[in-house]
Amino acid sequence: MCKEGNTIATLVDIVRPVVAPVIPKPFELVDIEYEKLGGNYVLSILVDKPEGITVEDTADLTDIISPLLDTIKPDPFPEQYMLEISSPGLERPLKTAQSLMNAVGHYINVSLYQAIDKVKVFEGDLTAFDGETLKMTYLDKTQQKTVTIPYKMVAKARLAVKL
Repeated sequence: MCKEGNTIATLVDIVRPVVAPVIPKPFELVDIEYEKLGGNYVLSILVDKPEGITVEDTADLTDIISPLLDTIKPDPFPEQYMLEISSPGLERPLKTAQSLMNAVGHYINVSLYQAIDKVKVFEGDLTAFDGETLKMTYLDKTQQKTVTIPYKMVAKARLAVKL
């Protein structure tokens, strides 16, 4: 966390408006994370594009983003950090309503703030999302079931790999 005036803003909240506008098409900014891994702080900027990203793409995006981060005043980074530009991978986070709409028809994992029928985590096919309610089909032991989840109850959602 860092102080900005009288409000406390997370580092990600400061970095996002600087980075988001410079991500060129066809790339999509999926997420920004800042965490300590081992003894190092890492700023991870997760990007994707329809055909996936290449090592060259990450190098090009690093050349665009890295100099911009140095222009943020006051410097929001409490310590030295490593910049990582990468793909969100197969289990990409679904952090917005739009990303959930794009995931209809895909296999996903959803964690809830509050249990529905004593279950807080569902993994299955997202069959519908109207902006307010998710509908999923999932396997409960050997039985196919359907669940309707209010969007406001979703704590985390991500694409999942069906095993």
